[in-house]
Amino acid sequence: MTKPVSSRTPWSRQRGRVLGLLAVLVALLLVFPSVVPQLPGHAGSLLETFLPWLGLAVPVLLVLALLRRSYVALAALLLPAVAWGAVFGGLLFSGHDPGDDAITALQHNVSDVNQDPSGTARALLGARPDLIALEELTPSALPAFHAVLEADYPHHTTRGTIGLWSKYPLSDVRRVDIKPKTVGDGWDRGLRATATTPRGRVAVYVAHLPSVRLGLSGFGSGWRDESAVLLGRAVAAEPLDRVILLGDLNSTLDDRGLEPVTSRMRRPDTDFAFSWPAKLPLARIDQILTRSAEVTELRSLPATGSDHLPIAARIRF
Repeated sequence: MTKPVSSRTPWSRQRGRVLGLLAVLVALLLVFPSVVPQLPGHAGSLLETFLPWLGLAVPVLLVLALLRRSYVALAALLLPAVAWGAVFGGLLFSGHDPGDDAITALQHNVSDVNQDPSGTARALLGARPDLIALEELTPSALPAFHAVLEADYPHHTTRGTIGLWSKYPLSDVRRVDIKPKTVGDGWDRGLRATATTPRGRVAVYVAHLPSVRLGLSGFGSGWRDESAVLLGRAVAAEPLDRVILLGDLNSTLDDRGLEPVTSRMRRPDTDFAFSWPAKLPLARIDQILTRSAEVTELRSLPATGSDHLPIAARIRF
């Protein structure tokens, strides 16, 4: 990078062309992240996972443009600023009033090393949800969740390490096979149930896609992507028109690896609601998606004993 000029140097239309090119590049990546290829190391998915944070390049480039006293760089910075606003600006505003016919759904990866499952369950009650989906339920923690939730949520089902608690009757409960081929037996992270709500029958899916790993070989998302394809097929084959999908999908909705799912569901258009990691949330990898319904409000809830934050959504049919 070129050195800053003296404060006595007049502003110039010649300096700062490199900064201007960087600003144009940031704008292009914000609007067209798919231009970054997956290979090597699933670089495209890595960019898309943290895409909103690319906007931090704008204040950095602004400082450098001021130091260079460059008209070119300052003008070019309008491009990434406008691009970020166009892509993510709408998420800064809260959703509209869902009305009396909306229901509340809650999604939480409770962590398999949670030291206070009872406290976590009690914390979730504060959101007064109608549906609660949980992942990473361990055999030792499951009784604690049952004990706290069963009075308010008499209808519940679990499969493997995931579970669904509901104020509405559940029927046609079945396992959804989203296990990648090379994962061993006993891996059970998908279920489907029909909830009979005041607004009619709704298919509720709960899923926990495989984790991704960031290492020397890049962004390891092979299992996650394979599982997303299987989940997408299950949702596409769902005969009920109204669908709610709750789960830890282990990436953001901008990640092309989740396209088999996101292309078949309606994504929320309100609030970032970052959920991971709990101590410094940088991304929302816990998701609430719908079909023939609208998420009118989405928010993160206070931390529990998990490394994820719970998220809650108001859903209008």
